[in-house]
Amino acid sequence: MANACMVKKMSNESELHLAVIGVGGWGKNHVRVLADLGVLTAICDANQERAREIAAKYDIRHYTSLDEMLRDKLGLHGCVICTPTKTHFCIAKKIMENGINVFVEKPLSFSSAECEEMIRISMNRRVLLTSGYIERFNPVVQDVKRIIENKTYGDLLMMEFHRENRMPLHIKDVGIIYDTSVHDIDTAMFLFNCRPHVIFARAGAKFHSYEDFATIMLGFGDQKVAIIASNWITPKKVRTFNAVCTEGIVSGDFITQEIRIDEATRTVTPRRDKQLVEPLTLELKSFIGAIQGKTDESLISASEASNVTKVAEAAILSSKTGSPIYLELK
Repeated sequence: MANACMVKKMSNESELHLAVIGVGGWGKNHVRVLADLGVLTAICDANQERAREIAAKYDIRHYTSLDEMLRDKLGLHGCVICTPTKTHFCIAKKIMENGINVFVEKPLSFSSAECEEMIRISMNRRVLLTSGYIERFNPVVQDVKRIIENKTYGDLLMMEFHRENRMPLHIKDVGIIYDTSVHDIDTAMFLFNCRPHVIFARAGAKFHSYEDFATIMLGFGDQKVAIIASNWITPKKVRTFNAVCTEGIVSGDFITQEIRIDEATRTVTPRRDKQLVEPLTLELKSFIGAIQGKTDESLISASEASNVTKVAEAAILSSKTGSPIYLELK
């Protein structure tokens, strides 16, 4: 559950006022969903033309300066930060110091030290701090989580993740580990329901200034392991994972949201009614509910988000030194 004592608890969504900081790339999807939910009050983006165009589309206020937006006293209950990773800390700090709840798109920060400082500020200011790891709200992850918890196919021993595509054009300040691998780092910890104690990684840069391919091994207790392979090299978009259990292999596709189960003598493809609500809507509704004081275990806590950054940080260090990195995560 996300940490914090909320600044303002509201009885219904229509009374809420939220803003989105950064409306390019993935940010525009947050704008769309929050507008549909009737809680979007303002947006802020350094690109004046883009801010003006999106504000006109949704009939909301727009700013190119965060300071100006905060000075306007809009009565904001929450802000969603969708700016480049290396700006997350300074923007979140300023917003929280104004007593406003914060949702930071993944990762919480590229620096574990910054993550810990953000947590300290959120606790001192008594505001909610959470991060956007959307795969937790993907129905394929939810289904596999239930299968693992019910031990339908025995004990989970190993997980393999593949996340491949060309590099998104808007990502310029971090490499694939902080932008892409973090999704699977979080999902692995979520499905194993524990934290790794050793990280080993190899990574390289082929076409970009930061690493654009990486393979990460996470070692958990009881000899359990997760292998995470990510790249910005291959042209075909792939988002898949396998959960290797003692009595079968459960395979999932993040994109199609389908599951395949390979048993000893047969392959099963479970059917489910297609989820009509997109994962981003579920994720943002969870944030809204937390502001209202509701409990939702799917909403990632600031400490969980910080742990993801610590693992990513260790993976980069391991890839540079060629040595495993041992962690004691809380």
